[in-house]
Amino acid sequence: MQGLAVSCQLPPAAAAARWRPRASSSNRIGQSQGSLHRHRSTNFLRPAAAAISVEQDEVNTYLPKGDMWSVHKFGGTCMGTPKRIQCVANIVLGDSSERKLIIVSAMSKVTDMMYNLVQKAQSRDDSYAIALAEVFEKHMTAAKDLLDGEDLARFLSQLHSDVSNLRAMLRAIYIAGHATESFSDFVVGHGELWSAQMLSYAIKKSGAPCSWMDTREVLVVTPSGCNQVDPDYLECEKRLQKWFSRQPAEIIVATGFIASTAGNIPTTLKRDGSDFSAAIVGSLVRARQVTIWTDVDGVFSADPRKVSEAVILSTLSYQEAWEMSYFGANVLHPRTIIPVMKDNIPIVIRNMFNLSAPGTMICKQPANENGDLDACVKSFATVDNLALVNVEGTGMAGVPGTASAIFSAVKDVGANVIMISQASSEHSVCFAVPEKEVAVVSAELHDRFREALAAGRLSKVEVINGCSILAAVGLRMASTPGVSAILFDALAKANINVRAIAQGCSEYNITVVLKQQDCVRALRAAHSRFFLSKTTLAVGIIGPGLIGGALLNQLKNQTAVLKENMNIDLRVIGITGSSTMLLSDTGIDLTQWKQLLQKEAEPADIGSFVHHLSDNHVFPNKVLVDCTADTSVASHYYDWLKKGIHVITPNKKANSGPLDQYLKLRTMQRASYTHYFYEATVGAGLPIISTLRGLLETGDKILRIEGIFSGTLSYIFNNFEGTRAFSDVVAEAREAGYTEPDPRDDLSGTDVARKVVVLARESGLRLELSDIPVKSLVPETLASCSSADEFMQKLPSFDEDWARQRSDAEAAGER
Repeated sequence: MQGLAVSCQLPPAAAAARWRPRASSSNRIGQSQGSLHRHRSTNFLRPAAAAISVEQDEVNTYLPKGDMWSVHKFGGTCMGTPKRIQCVANIVLGDSSERKLIIVSAMSKVTDMMYNLVQKAQSRDDSYAIALAEVFEKHMTAAKDLLDGEDLARFLSQLHSDVSNLRAMLRAIYIAGHATESFSDFVVGHGELWSAQMLSYAIKKSGAPCSWMDTREVLVVTPSGCNQVDPDYLECEKRLQKWFSRQPAEIIVATGFIASTAGNIPTTLKRDGSDFSAAIVGSLVRARQVTIWTDVDGVFSADPRKVSEAVILSTLSYQEAWEMSYFGANVLHPRTIIPVMKDNIPIVIRNMFNLSAPGTMICKQPANENGDLDACVKSFATVDNLALVNVEGTGMAGVPGTASAIFSAVKDVGANVIMISQASSEHSVCFAVPEKEVAVVSAELHDRFREALAAGRLSKVEVINGCSILAAVGLRMASTPGVSAILFDALAKANINVRAIAQGCSEYNITVVLKQQDCVRALRAAHSRFFLSKTTLAVGIIGPGLIGGALLNQLKNQTAVLKENMNIDLRVIGITGSSTMLLSDTGIDLTQWKQLLQKEAEPADIGSFVHHLSDNHVFPNKVLVDCTADTSVASHYYDWLKKGIHVITPNKKANSGPLDQYLKLRTMQRASYTHYFYEATVGAGLPIISTLRGLLETGDKILRIEGIFSGTLSYIFNNFEGTRAFSDVVAEAREAGYTEPDPRDDLSGTDVARKVVVLARESGLRLELSDIPVKSLVPETLASCSSADEFMQKLPSFDEDWARQRSDAEAAGER
């Protein structure tokens, strides 16, 4: 395209394509229609070689700098409709600052539409003309809704002229089948030009003097590789001074995203260019503040789409915002922070659609920031779709240049290294790269180190796919003891394995690599652990009978207290009995759990019930409470702990079952960092297990354990007196809830034996249930009853036998 020149209004001799902004004509609002025509024929970029030249005018007005300036940036969402553009104008007019500089993006979706025009034209797709007509129609319709009278006529005249020029340029691209970067940047930049003009007219309608600025006249940048550009601040200041000398307005609406090179060729500021424009301009005028207007209330402590309890952060340091944006948080592009950081200009992120929200201020960290955990850890961010590359071998240790050779190979294939970790032994180096780039990285490393691999100096170049990064970001984390310990403890308790770790001495982040499937759970577990949101606990109740029902009623009364006093948000998300179960994604209303269990229950399935709990990624902490005496339920404890689910139970079957299974269960509990609480298996509500454990941990030796091991038998025999029938007393105890669901467990002595085994095992003895001698009180003929109800129906036939035994005992002075 170097020799190709296209112009709608310049003669062929203009093929050198000079863009000459003249004094005031390119930007003054309120000029005559004739001057607009002169402006169009001389001042807008002619799409030939796409060069820009700025005339050297005499500087006659001093550009003031300092706190009198406030800079506002409005993105495409804020400028998406005529109504929103008017809202932007109202926000600008409501700012009491002496001088205001407004940076605007193209209307929502317009930049994509403009890129699509170029793509269609160079692909020789005739529909580019239709697509251009759609762009024209979008802006014409918006202008007619927003403007009227002379302002509308001026804008539409300019729009017609610009679209005519674009049509000619796109035709040339269509013929050539190729578009240079400068041609493409010139086409795409028109979205900003039009939105800036429309906003300036909208502000002017209110009677406020306003000019609009094509920032290609002011912002000069040089390419710096990796799809980035660096501003030439000295040249930018000179050009801004010259521009201001022609139009010393109190309100200036400027285009975001676009700039020019040192050779006056149009270009863009690349990704998040409008934010970068605002920061550069804010630095040039030494503004009091740069406000970035968006559609969220501020910067969140974590992605709110992944962590529902994420909170808005009131302040962030420049470095914290930089780290967060690097790791994918939707804050700002890291380069946006550079221009304002050197002049300590704060950036405020605010929601245009919720003006009552104060937003998040990004500024120099206050000197008096304390060193507690809340201050040190500000946010968590994640990066998905990564692969971990591990280069390993004993031949690497102490050999200079190995790391250099590794990363030179990565650089040669153009891959982006996200994180690096190397042990001090130099035995291995691992680093994370985007998964789409790992194949070429692996191939290049195998080729580069072919001889070392063959000779055994390197043992392997390993690729681990399906990885994500979790980064904890905050100031002075490394200088605050315990931060890393708490982070890794939270991940361990969530049953998450960490593949690699990195923490720089800058102290601003701790980075871990883990399986992508664990990423959301890890994010929630870490976020919850640092109290950036309420500690959430998802609970599943198994067995809503007498004990389970009492627990549910207790939770109903206690959840509000737990939330208010202990910052614990407890949600019961599942209740299952033997035949039906009730499930909820966010929490069951405990004030009516019985009614819901009747009306909305589904057939019970313990596997589905547990999956519902474990697969719920809203809550990082999951608990199953087994309120049954069921052996089959207890047999699942090992698998639940392995999944990272905490288990709480009064069920004695697991801890008094086969010794090998009990030992395996306790080993898993310790290895998985999950909680296994079974205090209520012995002594009901008394803290017997924890007391016994405390004695043993402090070196005491257990000589003897005495007590009433069965409150049920104690109740029965204390009330079995006078003329009362034994079966009536048992029925009374069962009705009052003092017995096990099947009273035979108590009368047979099995329940007492299980408690003895539980206490013996806690004391360090390796006993089986069969080691405990038991004399059953259940008549042999009733032991084979198929149900507890059948047993209770047949028990009265043995009342005479029990009465005789009681009489004999009393005669002997016994009970």
